[in-house]
Amino acid sequence: MKKGLFILLGMMMVFWLAACGHSDNTSAGKDGGSDGNEKKSDAADGEVTLRIAWWGDQPRHDYTNEVIKLFEEKNPNVKVEAEYASWDDYWQKLAPQAAANELPDIIQMDLSYITQYANNNQLADLTPYFGEQIDTSNIADTIISGGEVGEGVYGFNAGVNALAFQYDPEMLKKVGENSIPEDWTWDDYKKISAKAKDTGIFFDTGQKADVFFNYYLRTQGKRLYAEDGSGLGYDDDQLFVDFFTMMKEQVDKGLTPTPDYSAQLTGIEDNPVVKQEGVGIFQWSNQFLGLQQVADRPMELAPLPGPGTAEGLFLKPSMFWSVSENSKHKEVAAQFIDFFINDVEANKIILAERGVPVSSEIKEALKSEVSEAQAQVFDYVEWVEENSTPMGAPDPAQAGQIIELLDSLSEQINYGEISPKDAAKNFRNQAESILGN
Repeated sequence: MKKGLFILLGMMMVFWLAACGHSDNTSAGKDGGSDGNEKKSDAADGEVTLRIAWWGDQPRHDYTNEVIKLFEEKNPNVKVEAEYASWDDYWQKLAPQAAANELPDIIQMDLSYITQYANNNQLADLTPYFGEQIDTSNIADTIISGGEVGEGVYGFNAGVNALAFQYDPEMLKKVGENSIPEDWTWDDYKKISAKAKDTGIFFDTGQKADVFFNYYLRTQGKRLYAEDGSGLGYDDDQLFVDFFTMMKEQVDKGLTPTPDYSAQLTGIEDNPVVKQEGVGIFQWSNQFLGLQQVADRPMELAPLPGPGTAEGLFLKPSMFWSVSENSKHKEVAAQFIDFFINDVEANKIILAERGVPVSSEIKEALKSEVSEAQAQVFDYVEWVEENSTPMGAPDPAQAGQIIELLDSLSEQINYGEISPKDAAKNFRNQAESILGN
C-alpha cells in the first residue's frame, strides 16, 4: 500500500513539474516574441524599448521624430529609439546589423531589398498581427499584397508611390517652356535640356540607374528582372546601350551634372533645383513634398518621357515597415506600424510624405488637411492609377547586388571608363551570374 502511495505521489510530482515547465516556456516565448500569435500586448508586461530605423532627408527625420513622440505619449510604457540616415548610409549600416542579428525592431524596408532580408529569415511575417495589432479593415488586399514574399507578408505598405518629373515652373519658363506635357518624349527631353544649358542651368540632375533603366525597359514591354527573379527581364542588350548612351550624352554635353558634381551633394538642400540652378528632378512622388518644402516655392509634377509612358509607369509601394525577426517585442512593433498607418493624428503630421496613404479612412481624413503640394501628389498618383500598368513581381533577393553593379557601371560610363556597349555585356554576364545563384 505504501508502495502504491509512493507511485501516486511520484506521478503527481511529474505532472506538477511538467505544468511548471510548460508555464515557463510560454513566458519565454512571449517575452522573446518568437511565435507572434499572442493577442495580449507584450507592452503590458512593463516598459518596452523599441529601435526604429529609416532613411530619408531632414524633413522626413523631423516629422518622424514627432510621430514617435506622439506614440510615446499615447503609450507611456514604450520608448522608441530612432536611427536614421541617407539612402546609401542606411543600407551600409543595416547589413552588418543583420549579419550580427542586431537589426532594429522596426525597419523601413525597400522593394529592392525585402526579398533578400525575408529569405534570410531576418524579417518577421506580419500576417499573424493582421486584425489584431494591425487594423487592415480600410486597406485593400492588393495594397497589402505588395509586401508579400512567398507565403508571408514581410513588409507593410507605407504608402503608394509613382515616378515623376518634379520641376520648378518658373525655371522652366526661363528656358522657354511653359509646361511639361503628359505626352512628352525622350526627344523632347533632349531638346529642353539643350535649351536649359543655353540658359546656364541644368534641366535635371540625372536618373538613378536601376530605377529609370527599369522604367525605360517597361516602355519597351520588358523589365529589369524576369518574373521569377532567375535572370534579367530583357534579351536585347541594345536597350541597355540606347538608354545609357542617352544618359552619357547628357553628361558629356553638360546638360546633366557630372558624377563628381553629384558626389558633392550632401542632401536635397544642395540640389541644383533647390538653388535655382536646375529645372527639375526625376524621383518618386512621395519625395515631392520634401523638395517643395526645402525649395519653399511652387513646384509641379509631370509623368516621365515616352513613348510608352503608360506601360512604363506603375504604382509602387513607396516603402515598407518591417519587423525584424530578432525583435523581442514584435507585438509592440506591429502596434507602432498600425499607429503610423491608421492613426489620424499621426497622419496629420506625416501628411503622406511616405506616399499616398493606404487607408481609405486616412485619405478621407487628410483631404482637408494636406497642403497644396500634397494635394498635387494625390492628384498625380490618381492620374497614374489610370495611366499605368501593374508593377509585376517583387525584385529578387539579389536586387541589392544588381543595383550596386548597375550604379558602378553607370558611373564608369559617365566617366568615360567603359563604353555603353561593353558595359551592357559586363552587366549581363555579372547580373545573370548573381541572379543564377
